[in-house]
Amino acid sequence: MPSNQPHIPERSFGKDFKTFFLRGLAIVLPTALTIWLLVIAYQFVNQNIAGPINSGVRAAVIQFSNWPEPQDKDFVEIFDDLPKIRQDDWEITELDRIEKELGLNNLPGSVQRTKRLEWMKSQDDIVFEARLHAFEEQWDSIRVGDFRVLNLIGIVLAIILIYIAGVLVTSFIGRRFYRMGENLISRVPLVRSVYPAVKQVTDFFFSDDPDEKIDFNRVVAVQYPRKGLWSVGLVTGDTMQLIETTAGQPCLTVFVPSSPTPFTGYVITVPKVDTIDLPITVEEALKFAVSGGVVIPQNQVIKRAGAEQMVLPGTEAEAEESPTSAAD
Repeated sequence: MPSNQPHIPERSFGKDFKTFFLRGLAIVLPTALTIWLLVIAYQFVNQNIAGPINSGVRAAVIQFSNWPEPQDKDFVEIFDDLPKIRQDDWEITELDRIEKELGLNNLPGSVQRTKRLEWMKSQDDIVFEARLHAFEEQWDSIRVGDFRVLNLIGIVLAIILIYIAGVLVTSFIGRRFYRMGENLISRVPLVRSVYPAVKQVTDFFFSDDPDEKIDFNRVVAVQYPRKGLWSVGLVTGDTMQLIETTAGQPCLTVFVPSSPTPFTGYVITVPKVDTIDLPITVEEALKFAVSGGVVIPQNQVIKRAGAEQMVLPGTEAEAEESPTSAAD
């Protein structure tokens, strides 16, 4: 006689492990990817922007103050890093003079070290290098783990300088000087070939002028980099006239963001009929790219029979607010 009780699926360690592992992965992976992207961004800024600023700060402190006072060990440690011509000044010129004065053919090692130290302290350029070495050691001594705390000075100064530059350029006088600088750059060979293209790209992303800023008007799916492989792209507009004429049909220019850094990617031109409009927002498309495909828009989650649907934190609320979800 058949039972009316509902069928309870059998539980096993393998199924439970898979369920909870995927659930934990959905919670942990977005956070881990976010931290990873922030670390990459910090390393880039610290190496290419903050690093040179920090070097300038250290050099300015040494140049315009008497601090810090170098110790004997600082002179000893920098000697091998001095230009060879300065090392030769000691070994060929100064050492030879001292030996002749003392009537010796070869000074004892301890006397050589003492005389070399006295000579180094009398050379202004070497004293500067010794003070810089002492300052760098103190600079690097303030740490939290492997993180050099004082390196934040360069990042803070970079933010302040960029802010000041933005304020100055918005003023009438600042715009005049900015245009004068651009005119000078446009006359420099090689630079004038690169600068306009770089400026156009940065204006597309960061300009407040709607005529200069890229307008990603919709999201599409295209078969890229080959047939059978689908990529999510952002439509930037129509293509060039010659391309469309050669293709013989309407075409679109699509920006395919890379993962996990969506500000880089590929610009492709595809026939309009080969694109599929996706009912998602540009923000949802960028989240999909940044997360490596983990964060799927709620209205595009595939509901498979017998599979438990996993909802990422916050996506339910986003789906309710999204007009595309309501339409779906």
